[in-house]
Amino acid sequence: MQRWRGLEDIPQDWGRSVVTIGSYDGVHRGHQLIIGRAVAKARELGVPSVVVTFDPHPSEVVRPGSHPPILAPYDRRAELMAGLGVDALLILPFTAEFSQLSPSDFIVKVLVDKLHARAVIEGPNFRFGHRAAGNVDFLRELGATYDYEVEVVDLFERGSAGGGVPFSSTLARKLVAEGDMEGAAEVLGRPHRVEGVVVRGAQRGRELGYPTANVETPPHTAVPADGVYAGWLTANGERMPAAISVGTNLQFDATERTVEAYAIDRIGLDLYGLHVTVDFLAYVRGMARFESLDGLLEAIADDVKRARSLTQEYDAQHARH
Repeated sequence: MQRWRGLEDIPQDWGRSVVTIGSYDGVHRGHQLIIGRAVAKARELGVPSVVVTFDPHPSEVVRPGSHPPILAPYDRRAELMAGLGVDALLILPFTAEFSQLSPSDFIVKVLVDKLHARAVIEGPNFRFGHRAAGNVDFLRELGATYDYEVEVVDLFERGSAGGGVPFSSTLARKLVAEGDMEGAAEVLGRPHRVEGVVVRGAQRGRELGYPTANVETPPHTAVPADGVYAGWLTANGERMPAAISVGTNLQFDATERTVEAYAIDRIGLDLYGLHVTVDFLAYVRGMARFESLDGLLEAIADDVKRARSLTQEYDAQHARH
């Protein structure tokens, strides 16, 4: 998959293409319907498919301080989109100046002059241009002038997550924030992942016999609610079952919120400075302060046992499919 940053990155000789535009944070199951349709349409027409997205999130520019928690950083989104068969990803730097573009200027500058859109695929509530004044009807109206067709895909997938409301990035963020990892996975189509670099922590896990990777997550990451979780830690391409702790360490009066993952049954791992990923499978328990060190060690042993069993069960189930 080609990756372009800014309109000037698009090859001069780029021909017709099928385009879809959106933030696509999380590339959740609703997004997958739209992107999948764009890929299928592009194949039908014998042209490449392009996803257009923005950095930073438009809300941060229009209303500073309102940046939503990020479900998937851009590299991860690109990986997920490539997996769906997308040919090119265009990340447009979203600046104050860019936010002033009228809907018709946006169509001409991006879709017509640069991407030579043959078809545009969107969800029903797609908005674009200054003050989000453009919608799918306007997009379709200008399609007649600029020779592209518009297809609207109903992205309203539903399940039991969130009480049956339509799947969305907002719902996925809410479920992650509540620690409902099964619900979040139902919306995303996979376990929720956070990533970052392993930094030196207080080394308390090591002293207790459970050395953890202290993962420093990038700003705005959608980190689950405080608690202990079962999941996986992936480092150097190796995916390891893990017991994951999120929050401030109540036992030791720590104040900084951290994500720490203990790779179960792994001894002598040195992960400092490595970029790792942590996938959250299930909530195990809330954070607690224990009366004694023995009580804490007993709880950790139980957390590890449950995390081991939950990850084994998940892998065995998915190996069958």
